[in-house]
Amino acid sequence: MNTTIKTLILAVGAALVSGCALQPAYQQPATSATTTTPAYPSGAAYAAPTTSNATAAADTGWQDFLVDERLHTLVRIALDNNQDLRVALLRVSQAQAALQLQRAAALPTLNAEASGARSSSTANAANTRNTTQSNSVMLNTAWELDVFGRLQSLSDSAREQYLASAYGRQAAHILLVSQVTEQYLTMLAYDEQLKVTDETLGAARESYRIVKLQYDTGTTSELDESLAQVTLQQAEANHAAQVRLRAQAENALVLLLGQPLPENLPAAVPLAQQTMLADIPAGLPSDLLLRRPDVQQAEALLRAEYANIGAARAAFFPRISLTAAAGTASNSLGGLFKAGSGAWSFAPELLLPIFDGGARQANLDTARINRDIGVAEYRKSVQTAFREVADGLAARGTYDTELAARQRNVDAQQRRVTLAELLYNNGINDYLSVLTAKTDLYNAQINLITARQNRLSSLVGLYRALGGGWIEHTGDAPAAADSGAQIPES
Repeated sequence: MNTTIKTLILAVGAALVSGCALQPAYQQPATSATTTTPAYPSGAAYAAPTTSNATAAADTGWQDFLVDERLHTLVRIALDNNQDLRVALLRVSQAQAALQLQRAAALPTLNAEASGARSSSTANAANTRNTTQSNSVMLNTAWELDVFGRLQSLSDSAREQYLASAYGRQAAHILLVSQVTEQYLTMLAYDEQLKVTDETLGAARESYRIVKLQYDTGTTSELDESLAQVTLQQAEANHAAQVRLRAQAENALVLLLGQPLPENLPAAVPLAQQTMLADIPAGLPSDLLLRRPDVQQAEALLRAEYANIGAARAAFFPRISLTAAAGTASNSLGGLFKAGSGAWSFAPELLLPIFDGGARQANLDTARINRDIGVAEYRKSVQTAFREVADGLAARGTYDTELAARQRNVDAQQRRVTLAELLYNNGINDYLSVLTAKTDLYNAQINLITARQNRLSSLVGLYRALGGGWIEHTGDAPAAADSGAQIPES
């Protein structure tokens, strides 16, 4: 016993002298997006917004960024019912329980134990039987002394994983706002494309009816009749495709909402009249480290890997645990609580690892490799965030010019169709010129609708890339990333 106690004292003293600095100090990895690039790209594609808005995206509520009341309703429904978001919140609760479990491992355990035993044996050749009885009521406690910080490192790792899950939930919330918005814009685009296709199909049917009548009366050629029929068949194919895409877009939106579309939604706003807050300041690349929850999630996971290295290092050192019991013991139940029946025990234990076939070294190597993987993943998350913001800024700086040009192209193509039909009706041109003009007009109209959708989607993407979408109204105090997480009662 004396040797054990001396060894225990020496181990504790050595640990206290060394400071137990087994967990490496965390160092935030340097990234090219925040060190070598002090600002976002500049050039012709990155025109600044015409107005100045001082409110950052992360501080701008999604209700203020999105103007369409119908879209407000859809986003709110999705935030209440989306199953991916519910899973993300449950992940936070799961990590919270794991953190509580790990913290409990560093605390002493206390148990009450009551026992009774009766035994009988033959004492001699005369078959004299001896009967013994023992009874006890004890309080048992056990505690592992975290001399080398193993339990603390594991607790630190669990805490960082809990924070990572909370940031992941916040990132899922922000992503859901943008996904619902983009899918809603996709539905609007298909609605408008279907309307153009319907008009084109109606015109193609009327045109074919007229050309077929002219062919039957011998006033036009079979080639013109065939071209008119080709136009009609292409319009019918386009119409079927648009109907299918519109239905699939609604199905995708319903999945995001977690329920069917309500029937009493506010009226939809056409793409050409949709407005969004387009002058959100981009700030500096370093802002992304604090405003993007996915970047914060990657950094929390990296800190967890640093803590795991500390736990793996501590496994090379002795583990010291204390076990004690105190209570009362007696050969008879009636004597359990009489004077002189007290009993106690104290058993310190020192476990010194000697040989394990390299398991501890492999565990430490794995922890270090996971740390290096975490560094790479953190850098990738920062680089991805930088790229997304840069792409959004390039889109914001160029789409207005593209839309103006596409609108002029539609106007010019409409004038071209009118002139081509006039020349054909007067026998100056063939029907191929009319067919070509109508096809080009249809493509121009579809491209204009697509460009409007892409412009709005790019603004939503920029808003998300800058960390916007967590708060509902501008000026609201941001809720904690783990708000609403709790361990279910049953």
